[in-house]
Amino acid sequence: MRCRVIIEQDEDDVFIVECPSLPGCISQGKTREEAIKNIEDAIRIYRKFKGP
Repeated sequence: MRCRVIIEQDEDDVFIVECPSLPGCISQGKTREEAIKNIEDAIRIYRKFKGP
C-alpha cells in the first residue's frame, strides 16, 4: 500500500517528512533521500504495530 507524504525543509536545512494518513508518523533526514528512506522505515514500523 502506498502512502502520500509531505516533505518540508526547516530553517536548519533538515528535511521533515510526515505521512498524514498515519497520525504521528513523522521522520527527518539531512537530505531529501535520507528523509524518504527514514519515513519508509517509520511507515513499515507504524503498520507493524498499528495495522494497515
